[in-house]
Amino acid sequence: MDGTISDRHEPVRERAHPCGRSPARPAGTLALVTDDIELTIVTMRFDAADAGALLAVLSKYVVLTRMQPGCRNVDLCASVTRPGRYLLIQKWDSPQVQRAHFDSAVMVEMAEACHSLLTAPPDIDLWDGPSAHDLA
Repeated sequence: MDGTISDRHEPVRERAHPCGRSPARPAGTLALVTDDIELTIVTMRFDAADAGALLAVLSKYVVLTRMQPGCRNVDLCASVTRPGRYLLIQKWDSPQVQRAHFDSAVMVEMAEACHSLLTAPPDIDLWDGPSAHDLA
């Protein structure tokens, strides 16, 4: 190992994608490890006027979003300290695929279905994932 770029290749073991899709590369192929991990994280916090109906809408949204191109993961969390408060945590391959998702039919359908189910508009935030940069 002389520190050249060829030394930075690692074998990729076949494993399931976090969103349930098949791996991007066949087993045994090589992936280049880089310092530039592009990860976009979005949170959406919802306060329910009708918790049961909102949970059904958000659960469907999570399932459909996990199938979207560029989705790394989506988690739906329920607050332990504030009943009726839900948090979606989304991780995307890039800002471009995240923005495309926000314009998608899946997102629009969820937003329209939430219209009368919330006490206030959802709180949406965009995050940097500094810990992801240490993975390489």
